[in-house]
This record gives sequence, C-alpha cells and structure tokens, in this order.
Amino acid sequence: MASNHILLITLALISISRISFAFDSRPLQDFCVVDSTGKAPCKDPNLVTADDFLLTGFDRPGNTSNPYGSATAFASVATVPGFNTLGLTLARADFAPNGYLPPHIHHGASEVIVVLEGEMEVGFITSYPEYKYYSKVVRKGGVFIVPVGLLHTVRNVAEGNSAVVVAFNSQNPGFAFIPDGFMAAKPAVDSGHLAEAFKLDENTVKDLQTKMWF
Repeated sequence: MASNHILLITLALISISRISFAFDSRPLQDFCVVDSTGKAPCKDPNLVTADDFLLTGFDRPGNTSNPYGSATAFASVATVPGFNTLGLTLARADFAPNGYLPPHIHHGASEVIVVLEGEMEVGFITSYPEYKYYSKVVRKGGVFIVPVGLLHTVRNVAEGNSAVVVAFNSQNPGFAFIPDGFMAAKPAVDSGHLAEAFKLDENTVKDLQTKMWF
C-alpha cells in the first residue's frame, strides 16, 4: 500500500513539473525595478517611484529616412526599469511607403502586432519541411500574431505611412535578421558557401557582403 502511495505522489510531482516547465517563471515579489547603481539585482522598493514604470513619447512617429523606410522605438527593460522580470517588451514601428523590416525571427517570444495606421502585410513561415507561408494584409485596428521562433515578414503596403505597436511575451525576445545576419557577419561567412546555399552567383554574394545592412 505504501509503495502505491509513493508511486502516486511521484506521478503527481512529474505532472506538476511538466506543467510548470510549460510556462515562464514568475517573480516572487511584486516587482524588481532595475537598480541603476548595479549594487543589487533590484532597486530598493522604498526608493521606487511611479516614474520607474513610465515611458512617454510613444505617440511620436520615428524617423524613417533610411534604406529600410522604417523606425522602431522600444518600451523595454532598457528604457523602463520597471519592465524588469515582467516578461514583456513593447515596440512602436513606423513605416514610410514601401518601408519594411528584413525577414527575421524572435527566438524568445511570440509577437502580437496591432496596426495603428495604414496597412501592413504581415506573414510567417512554418518550419521545415512544409515552409507554409501564412500572410495577411492587416489594416488599421487589426491584430496579427506571429508564433515564437518563426521566420516572418513585415512591410507597408499602404499608399502613405503606416504604424504598428508590437508586444512580445518576453523581456528578451531576441532579434535575428536573416539576410543581414548572413551578409554582414564578421568575420564574413564563406562567399562560395553562401552562393551555393542561396543559389546565387558568388560575385553577387561578394557584392552583397560589402553593402550596409540593418
């Protein structure tokens, strides 16, 4: 009988552990504002103010005068100390006509995109071997979600400017821009290898490796 009880307890603990690993860890305290002095992991709660949780200026469009025609501003632990340990990152992205972000992935977070203005074509590609492309033109007020870790595209298809707010369910979603990563790597990835992988002429690859990337 005792052995049966032990078996049931063990199975219950295994089930609980599996459930717990399916979710992000949660902080044990109400908050952990970044200590700018570096003397402690968290700022003394008695010194925390409402300003530690505030960021202004998210209503202002960014400067899109660049080759990509886009600009991104973040509300994250880097700009708002109170974001620390909460598992969240926000961003505002502005796009000039035909503006875009290079194809990229966020290995640490899913992404929710809310269109504030204009029209954005957003899409993601599933993993090998299907490589299925799910895309949609999302208009003002529309919401589109990109699952964690999947390659995705974002571009402005409106005649005028577009703007979005993006939410990530991680303090560190990670950003890996695919073309930029390969072509701007230091030291450079072997051009012959990239030519074979992307089915391009090697001279084309060498030329791309000299360009300015994101």
